[in-house]
Amino acid sequence: MRKTLTSIAVTFLAIVASGVGAEPATERASPVIDAGDYLYISGQGPRRPDGTLPTSFAEQCRQALDNVKKVVESAGLTTAHIVYTQVYLEDISKYPEMNGIFGSYFAEPRPARAVLGVAKLPEPGIEISAVAVRDLADRRAINPGESNKGDSSSPGILTRDRLFVSAMPGVDGNGNVPNDPATQVDLALDRLKAVVEAAGLGLRHMVFVNPYLTAQIPMGIMNERYARRFEFGNTPARATIQVTSLPGGAHIEYTAVAVRDLQQRRAVRPKNMPPSPTASPCVFAGDTLYCSAKSGFIPGPHGGVYASTTPHQLRQTMRNLLDNLEEADMSFDQVVATNVYLDDLQDLPVFDDVYIQYFSPPLPSRTVIQQIAPAERKRDKDDHYPDLEQVSLIAVRNRSRH
Repeated sequence: MRKTLTSIAVTFLAIVASGVGAEPATERASPVIDAGDYLYISGQGPRRPDGTLPTSFAEQCRQALDNVKKVVESAGLTTAHIVYTQVYLEDISKYPEMNGIFGSYFAEPRPARAVLGVAKLPEPGIEISAVAVRDLADRRAINPGESNKGDSSSPGILTRDRLFVSAMPGVDGNGNVPNDPATQVDLALDRLKAVVEAAGLGLRHMVFVNPYLTAQIPMGIMNERYARRFEFGNTPARATIQVTSLPGGAHIEYTAVAVRDLQQRRAVRPKNMPPSPTASPCVFAGDTLYCSAKSGFIPGPHGGVYASTTPHQLRQTMRNLLDNLEEADMSFDQVVATNVYLDDLQDLPVFDDVYIQYFSPPLPSRTVIQQIAPAERKRDKDDHYPDLEQVSLIAVRNRSRH
């Protein structure tokens, strides 16, 4: 169990219940988990401490950032310790407004960042999650030389042992989106590679990648171009998430985490999972395990999603995640952060009824979104149902465990 984490997590559960954070109606997550070198901050929405919601987007954005600031300060740190953020917007046209406000909350070097347009959030408007580093000694911005004009984030942030890379979009040097999906994918991957190489690393140092793409990018094309960049069977862990929109009209972007020392990198693959050209189930970065997003897919011959409801699919998802953890000689007690992607946010209460059974206090930090419009919940000719949920996670080996 995370014995050293308890004080921060438990102290802030009461604040979440009173209205600070993205999940005011439930206590299914810790606002922040202190995992030693890094802190993992749950998605924070725009709700004020008194439980009310601001009406204008600018006020919502500032309140979400205030909530992030309050949570990180509860751990004895400041916004200068934040190295990576995820910003979720229900209206991507609000990106310029958010970008301007965001910049006023962070001094240089500003954190790396990904911004996504999604269908629905637990609280309207905006949600922000973050990762903070405890030791600022080796923290510095990485810029491959491309203009970052007008953007209130750094292309990359290097710490003592890791590199956090901002979302790199599939646009050309003038910010235009090519017509060809394969070209868009290559441009995004080239940008990702440029940031990594500017830090003195290579794509082989990657431990986790998020491809975010809209329906305009065929998954087959994305996977084929992506697989060219990595060693078969030793790819980073990955959570591939379709979203409604991306900044600048882009249709694909990649954000990533890399480890500086390749000796600290190790891929983990359960025996029931064949090697993949696109994703390893989990990859270690030192003592931190980054795991790919899993759904209720039953692996093996004639595999597929056979459960028709969110709770039933989630039980298989957690079984799949546990397979990964056990292969790494770990358990759910060592999970510090989860990302939950729901087909329909209305399913969150029944999702939580199952989710909560797998964790004991202090609960992991968590971010919950509905990234696209709900699917039609019908089985296909092979009796397969659409994914109604996905979960990715980060786990950390504990120095003290009981």
